[in-house]
Amino acid sequence: MRLKDKVAVVLGASAEGGTGWAIAEALAEAGAKVVVAARNKEGLDRLAGKIGGIAISCDAGSQKEIEALADATVAAYGKIDIAVNSAALPVISLIRDVTPEQLQQGIDVNYFGHVWFVKYMTERMNDGGAITLISSNSTTQPQPPHFAYACAKSAMDCLVRYAALEYGARGIRVNSLLPGPIKSAMAKHLFEIPGVEETYARHIPLGRVGHPRDYADAVVFLSGPTFITGLNMPLSGGNHLTGMPFLEDIPSGEDAYRSDQTA
Repeated sequence: MRLKDKVAVVLGASAEGGTGWAIAEALAEAGAKVVVAARNKEGLDRLAGKIGGIAISCDAGSQKEIEALADATVAAYGKIDIAVNSAALPVISLIRDVTPEQLQQGIDVNYFGHVWFVKYMTERMNDGGAITLISSNSTTQPQPPHFAYACAKSAMDCLVRYAALEYGARGIRVNSLLPGPIKSAMAKHLFEIPGVEETYARHIPLGRVGHPRDYADAVVFLSGPTFITGLNMPLSGGNHLTGMPFLEDIPSGEDAYRSDQTA
């Protein structure tokens, strides 16, 4: 198996049917020993039991808890080879309406949390390891009312380039994926609205929205022995070539996002 005897950490993996969940499953299928982490311990325990891994509670925006996650992984398996941060906190607001609290919450998870994740995972990671961060197509294809989320994720993409330079001498590769619309458990409310999926699909050259396994397979590839680092890779079925639909083109408009939990 491609990742046999490797040890992987996946942060943001507690939602069954979500992207993080699929990533953890795919890494395990490829032979890795997987530690899954998130705030929702109940979901984590189900996933860990399914893949034969370990579940660890971790707030994706907490410096101390992310460091503890890295320590716990090494305590359990003796090393870290692969680290994936798929955690995200959507911030749904237009610029005119945003509050300081919304901005702070968004940046804590969507940027600061990734900084701490890179810092502490690389401190304990074997040379030649791989880090993949999950970003968003909204960083390059604006889609109100996601500006605060997208701006934080844009900072994270910049982090990827700096980290690739800093850790390249150790053979550690650092990349991010920029998903387009994902039909995952976290986007359930959005895609239950009649016409939403079809609207997005019309803007995607491959003719459909993404599924969690699309992104999981890309993570497995990047986690193996590739010659790729410092890449913010669009993974959107070609949506990065066409752009997102305008807010007024989406059924229910801005209200469609009010219960949206997607990254």
